[in-house]
Amino acid sequence: MTVARTREELREARAALDDGDVAVVMTMGALHDGHATLIRRARETHAHVVVTIFLNPLQFGPKEDLSKYPRTFDSDLAICTEAGVDLVFAPTPDVIYPDGDPGVRISAGPLGDVLEGQARPGHFDGMLTVVAKLMQLTRCTSAYFGQKDAQQLVLIRRMVRDLDFPVRVVAVPTVREPDGLAMSSRNTYLTESDREIALTLSAALRAGAAAAAEGPSAIRRAARAVLVREPLVLADYLVLVHPETLEDVPEWYRGEALLAVAARVGTTRLIDNAPVLVGRGGGALEIFSADRLDG
Repeated sequence: MTVARTREELREARAALDDGDVAVVMTMGALHDGHATLIRRARETHAHVVVTIFLNPLQFGPKEDLSKYPRTFDSDLAICTEAGVDLVFAPTPDVIYPDGDPGVRISAGPLGDVLEGQARPGHFDGMLTVVAKLMQLTRCTSAYFGQKDAQQLVLIRRMVRDLDFPVRVVAVPTVREPDGLAMSSRNTYLTESDREIALTLSAALRAGAAAAAEGPSAIRRAARAVLVREPLVLADYLVLVHPETLEDVPEWYRGEALLAVAARVGTTRLIDNAPVLVGRGGGALEIFSADRLDG
């Protein structure tokens, strides 16, 4: 496995991957089994896999402490080696943004202003800008992202489609701990008691999905009932939205929808979601049908 730090090192290492079939898995470090699953999925169907490890400052707002984000580079490399990665690109901010903050950025538009965008203004503009740059720099043919960051996935798909990027975006189902907690780098911030309380989020999603056959109101009601029983979970939002437009689905809606939740547990803000099929025969989905076709 090659580790590239500069653009020149990346160009040389990427040129050595002479097969045009290259998948990329983009990370901000602090890798866990969720990232390893993305890498393994990419490895199954692609000749080469590139992992980027870059803590993007554009994604952090003024109230978010970039310095506290976990940095575990040695263990990150060990995970990449075990999963069969060909190339790791681990640049510093001055490599990605040689002129400082970029004067031109990609705008997430209205889809970036809702849900996570309301809580983290500008976050998705920063995310899309670096994703676009890394797609260009790695010259990937496919990019793998987790369903856990559902809004991010929607926006990346939209950017690729709207701006004609020659990249296939592949979604991979959320990877969970045995007790149901969605794997996240933020889980390292949770105390032992916080972690137990955090299970309320996945429990709420399961309750909502279990009521999917009864329609949107039943889904929202069942999920909300679980959340409100735990006073130490401070919910930011609990929504049932269309998986492409992120608009609330009306009561008559039948079909696939995204049940998403964001909440603060202790000092840590967590997000989670579940694809669901609303209506007769409905329930939890592992992934949306369009992603099954893509993946």
